[in-house]
Amino acid sequence: MLSLWALTACQGNRKEVRVLYWNIQDGMWADQGNDYVNFVDFVKSVDPDICVWCEAESRYRTDVHEKMTEREEFYLPYNWDILARRYGHEYAVLSGKRDGFPQVITSKFPIRLVKRMVGEGDIQVVHGAGLATIPLGRDSLHIVTVHTYPFAYEYGLKDPELQKESKKRGDGDRFRAKEVRYIVDHTLGENPENEKGLWMMLGDFNAIARSDNGHYGRPEDDTAFLTHDYVAAETVYQDAVGLKYPGEFQSTTLSGRRIDFVYCTPSLYEKIRDIRVLREGYPKNHRDSIAKPLCRPSDHLPILIDFAF
Repeated sequence: MLSLWALTACQGNRKEVRVLYWNIQDGMWADQGNDYVNFVDFVKSVDPDICVWCEAESRYRTDVHEKMTEREEFYLPYNWDILARRYGHEYAVLSGKRDGFPQVITSKFPIRLVKRMVGEGDIQVVHGAGLATIPLGRDSLHIVTVHTYPFAYEYGLKDPELQKESKKRGDGDRFRAKEVRYIVDHTLGENPENEKGLWMMLGDFNAIARSDNGHYGRPEDDTAFLTHDYVAAETVYQDAVGLKYPGEFQSTTLSGRRIDFVYCTPSLYEKIRDIRVLREGYPKNHRDSIAKPLCRPSDHLPILIDFAF
């Protein structure tokens, strides 16, 4: 049953919706041994209406860089409905799942899962992707979740020497751009009328943007820009953080890169009241001294977006 708060929101009487996005590193590995108490308290403290989580699956045993092997060890993603209720969300959906790095959406409002994507033919969406719709009064918010291939070499290469050559050619960058093109084609691109709607595509793109090159100082023809060049040149999506903080580099990772992006269609972008990367308190991160290369609480930082409808 919907809460009174959610009912009034769906009826159009509430005009603000808060979205929290975060790559939580291996199913919030850093807090699983604590029954996710710190994680739940953090989410409750910012009180989002909708959450989008990347790396929403348990992968490593508590406090060690040692992979889980038994099905019963994997609390997430199988118990997201239980975990989400602890911070006040009654609904949860899982994106397309090809490996151990899926995305999950949780919400105070009902969610309609439209599709899960893992690719087809020679196009692989390595960590899967998803499209879900959340009704908000007269409007619907369409959420596309993304987490692209992370490596610099072509997907599937095992030989170290071949990986080196592939990296030099920028094959990993080209692969990521193909993934995102596939995701856009099968979501926003399926109907030109969608471009007028309230759409967001967000997640860990594992790619840097040309708009941030004042910080990186890369050559103009660097293949590292291919993914976001495609979004900027061939879609109507707008880089919400980049546009809200012009000339201010906003890193989203412990490594100092900005690879987590929130893209919005123009009609949704104009409804943003506030957007910021959260750097202090619980999300403030550091490398774990024992279980390297894992971090606490994550190697990424969360992004909080407030919309005024």
